[in-house]
Amino acid sequence: MLTLDWIVIIAYFAVTLLIGLSFARRAGRSTEEFFLSGRKLPWWLAGISMVATTFAADTPLAVTEMVAVNGIAGNWLWWNMAIGGMVTVFFFAHLWRRAGIMTDLEFIEIRYSGKPAAFLRGFRAVYLGLFMNAIIMGWVNLAMATIIEGMFGIPSDQVFWYITAAMAVTAIYSSVSGLWGVTVTDAIQFVIAMAGCIILAILVVNDSSIGGLSGLQAALPPDSVRILPRISSTTDGVTGVLSLSAGAFLAYVGVQWWASWYPGAEPGGGGYVAQRMMSTKNERHSVFSVLLFQIAFFCLRPWPWILVALSSLVLYPELTGSDVRLGFVYAMNDFLSPGLKGLLVAAFFAAYMSTIGTHLNWGTSYLIHDLWRRFASRDRTERQYVFASRLTTVILMVASLGVTLMLDSIAGAWQFILECGAGLGLVLLLRWYWWRVNAWSEITATITPALVYVALFLINTIRPEAEIRFPESMFLIVGVTTVSWIVVTMLTSPTKREVLNAFYRRVRPSGFWSDLPGKHADIIPDGQLTVRIAGWILGVIMIYSVLYLFAAVFFGSVTDMLLSACTAAVSTALLWWVLLRLDRSIDYDSMV
Repeated sequence: MLTLDWIVIIAYFAVTLLIGLSFARRAGRSTEEFFLSGRKLPWWLAGISMVATTFAADTPLAVTEMVAVNGIAGNWLWWNMAIGGMVTVFFFAHLWRRAGIMTDLEFIEIRYSGKPAAFLRGFRAVYLGLFMNAIIMGWVNLAMATIIEGMFGIPSDQVFWYITAAMAVTAIYSSVSGLWGVTVTDAIQFVIAMAGCIILAILVVNDSSIGGLSGLQAALPPDSVRILPRISSTTDGVTGVLSLSAGAFLAYVGVQWWASWYPGAEPGGGGYVAQRMMSTKNERHSVFSVLLFQIAFFCLRPWPWILVALSSLVLYPELTGSDVRLGFVYAMNDFLSPGLKGLLVAAFFAAYMSTIGTHLNWGTSYLIHDLWRRFASRDRTERQYVFASRLTTVILMVASLGVTLMLDSIAGAWQFILECGAGLGLVLLLRWYWWRVNAWSEITATITPALVYVALFLINTIRPEAEIRFPESMFLIVGVTTVSWIVVTMLTSPTKREVLNAFYRRVRPSGFWSDLPGKHADIIPDGQLTVRIAGWILGVIMIYSVLYLFAAVFFGSVTDMLLSACTAAVSTALLWWVLLRLDRSIDYDSMV
């Protein structure tokens, strides 16, 4: 790291702080401004902010490890989530905006009734806003510490203070500027982060030691660049490509996208994704923001990381085990000239800060709006709530730093979260479309996966010869959870009729609502179910055909390129027709 690199990094931090300070007065007007940008976000800014949040410092390293172990096909561990993402675009994005709520936890008490609803809202505010949020930020801090240690050669016992400084800057602009500052800096941070990764990929792949894309492909095992996983009962000794049993493949593609809760990929939207949807100007902007998010998240974002990851297999064959993820950091050190190295370090700080900034603001919204304001203090002024929000942002920062000190590894975290949320997703989807779902349904679906996970852990410990492993274990967890919450739903009282009436008039959902449509004949529900299903299918086809197109451009044949390009073009054109058809059916501008 030379003087020019440090100038680039310092300039980045200065610009970030200036943006945050410029929105301070606007964010201080009310909690709606602080947490939802006054519901004035344009679709493109909300969409980019979602993508930037999911581009954390650990993400390129995690993808590098996936590619090193399972080739390009290893990314199907998360590419399968595009199916659920497109469900959010066509069935839920407009409903989140229409609900007119401040957080997705507030939805609980406009949809359910009584003490169970209040308990569920308060419990999830603490569980997600404080505990889960602090763990996620600690995870991201740990990944950033790895990068700082690798780039600067700083002793591990000193890295914590650098992380503290970076997080302090993030907490300052997040607490001062609210969601406006977070989203605007997200957009700038995403551009910097993607530009840095694209430059790195170009330099590494075109270096003489690699010899371009053709040289890279020739130096790798053929299966490394295979985009589809192998489906077989055994791996047959094949390495470098994702090999799944038929059951495992079905779990990923047929179950995970609708059954499992995962931060940022909640079935039907939730968390900070719902926050961005609710912050948009109107329902049209909400729909297009999530569509942009899905396209950028799955199609554009991963390819620079994949190319660097594949190159690292050739450049650093000595890396084994979890150390393979360091190939990305080594490539940064070895291939970037002064100035560019500073740019990419700034890019990683940008990725890190966009994730941390969102989690601070989102977690604070739960603790203030869904806990303190809901249960402890309802008679404060808006400025007092904003002041409490700014203070809570700083407290969350301190909590996450404390968690960081206790973390040693993030291995298995994705699998753990997926399994502990398996089965909850179906409730999150059906609560918008079936009147019989109640608060006890969601409480049961929240608790049961964790209980089954613990039971499986104990059984596997006692009987290791008959171990049930992930992802096959998901079938069992999802099955038990689904049966449990359906039984509990049928044995408990439904949501009070007056709450259901108010919800139906407010959100105007389609689906199964008993006699409510007849009693509210003046309400026109969404309808157009066939068109929405067509849009969902076309959106999934478009996402995967664009993925295939990139793979074909880099490593495929001309025939593969033409077929995937034609499929992408046709599905995109039809998707646009569907969006126009849905758009004409609703007066979005009257719902600002």
